[in-house]
Amino acid sequence: MCGIAGGWFRGDLSRIATRMEGALRAMRLRGPDDQGHEFIAHGSGSVVLGHTRLSVIDLSQGGHQPMHTPGGRFSLVFNGEIYNYLELKAELKRLGVAFRTNSDTEVLLAAWEFWGEACLKRLTGMFAFVVFDRELGTLTCVRDGFGIKPLFITREGADFAFASEISAVAALKQERAELDWQRSYDYLVHGAYDNSDRTFFSGITHLLPGHAVTLDVQTGVLSEPRKWWSPTIVETAISYKDATEQLREMFLANIRLHLRSDVALGAALSGGLDSSAVVCAIRHVEPGIPIKTFSYIAKGSPLSEEVWVDQINAVTRAEAQKVVVHPHEMVADLDDMIRAQGEPFGGTSIYAQYRVFKAAREAGVTVTLDGQGADELLAGYNGYPGPRLLSLIEGGQWGQAISFLNGWAAWPGRSRMAGLKRLVGELASDTPAYDLLRRWGGEDDHPHWVDAGALQDRGVRMGFTSRHKAAGDANRRLAAALRDALTSNGLTALLRHADRNSMRFSVESRVPFLTSGLAEFLLSLPEEYLISDRGETKHIFRAAMRGIVPDAVLDRKDKIGFATPEADWLSLMLPMARKWLQEDLQLPFLKHESLLGAFESAASGRSKNPSQVWRWINFYRWYAQAFNNQP
Repeated sequence: MCGIAGGWFRGDLSRIATRMEGALRAMRLRGPDDQGHEFIAHGSGSVVLGHTRLSVIDLSQGGHQPMHTPGGRFSLVFNGEIYNYLELKAELKRLGVAFRTNSDTEVLLAAWEFWGEACLKRLTGMFAFVVFDRELGTLTCVRDGFGIKPLFITREGADFAFASEISAVAALKQERAELDWQRSYDYLVHGAYDNSDRTFFSGITHLLPGHAVTLDVQTGVLSEPRKWWSPTIVETAISYKDATEQLREMFLANIRLHLRSDVALGAALSGGLDSSAVVCAIRHVEPGIPIKTFSYIAKGSPLSEEVWVDQINAVTRAEAQKVVVHPHEMVADLDDMIRAQGEPFGGTSIYAQYRVFKAAREAGVTVTLDGQGADELLAGYNGYPGPRLLSLIEGGQWGQAISFLNGWAAWPGRSRMAGLKRLVGELASDTPAYDLLRRWGGEDDHPHWVDAGALQDRGVRMGFTSRHKAAGDANRRLAAALRDALTSNGLTALLRHADRNSMRFSVESRVPFLTSGLAEFLLSLPEEYLISDRGETKHIFRAAMRGIVPDAVLDRKDKIGFATPEADWLSLMLPMARKWLQEDLQLPFLKHESLLGAFESAASGRSKNPSQVWRWINFYRWYAQAFNNQP
């Protein structure tokens, strides 16, 4: 787990060297154990490859980067882990490849040299890497299928730059970074972020999950991003019993792979099904190893999961580390957390996660396992009732649709009306009625505190965004919705939060649910295996974990996770927030006085929208760091 930075640049090498040093310095917490960078003259410019290392596999200097193939054709900088590197190494050895180190980096480099881009579908891991081919004169950037590891890219004239963090990309640029107005509107008005290639910085984009892009350094031409992986959703014929057994074996195999490490491991335990399954599976496959768990506990709150955390720790004989957070601590840490995230984010639950990773670092743990991604693979959260109902209706199964709606609505926090609203939302997607329905629901895409004229003059699209139905997905609407949540709209933001929070404390966060093999398998199952006909979410996974996870946890009907009492925290933060918002950011699209009035209305209780208040606070504090403090 590391940070990478570099690109292809023309001009004075001394200035480029200074910028590169600044980029690596910006990522020092991603890689506190080692650092390296090299300049490779090529054509009319220089390829620059830089790396900061958090040592996890092969702690020797054998894992130093940039790394080169023995013949010198390929050079690599790599952020992440290849969990099946031992299997790939054995296969490559049989094919005549010799190895000098015990690192997964060398295995990745050898796989690229031997198979080229075709090696990507052989990898089980999380990764963002860049490889330079001296023979072809190409610089290829690759990101894993889920976007677990970040990679940002930018063009500036003929120059091309990449890095693991936006701050590092900004350091490589000659010109000052500017605000992206579209992304700012999407976030401030709709709470949308990390759902496209756009960032909050104009001209700096994400390389999207499962994509690769290549720069020809001879011509300066950057290819269009190409998708190298996306999960298929074509249904496979398999019995529920066989699917349950196969899921159990696949999940346990994932856990075994994700336990490969040369440093201390632990687990983030929220008390919910997903993180509990990870901890219990660790104990199942490794009966004798010590397990340290790290849990946020909302003391004195109905949101507290402590009773479930205690049960899992007792069953697995884990050493528990509990994090109890007081509101004043979040205020004190807020600027540091915003700096670590690099861009605005959704809510205070991020702080609970931030503190959990801090606790892991303080306990000497470098690697944690987490249950992230299970909801998007297994129809968690509220069970995606809209897409599931639409699948049944498109299949002519009206009776089953009614039965499903009744069964789904019987669970806590649900109702028939809520299910029907989700169905209507699905039916209205990609139609003019969608915006109208959102407005009827009380949402506003033109709030009085934004200047619509200024936004329109800049070409900002104002309106509601919806998930587009993918062609050919009739009768598989749930599977399509899960695929989108996994790779483009939902999980991407959660993975960003975890990456930045963990890296702030030089901790590697692993997510054993998120492998391409498991995703392909689950999204090919009949939809009723994921959410049952009576509305039980993660239906098949609960069955697969019987005998490994306590029945009481498997049979829970509620879900909380790392939830925080956001409204209470924000109410205690209001005096400080009022002071922060008094500063006029001088942004033409924000009506400062109107925004202050809306804030005071919310603060007095006349308007109850804590998520909107949080977005104002977060954006203002982030903007002050990102732009007012820039050179």
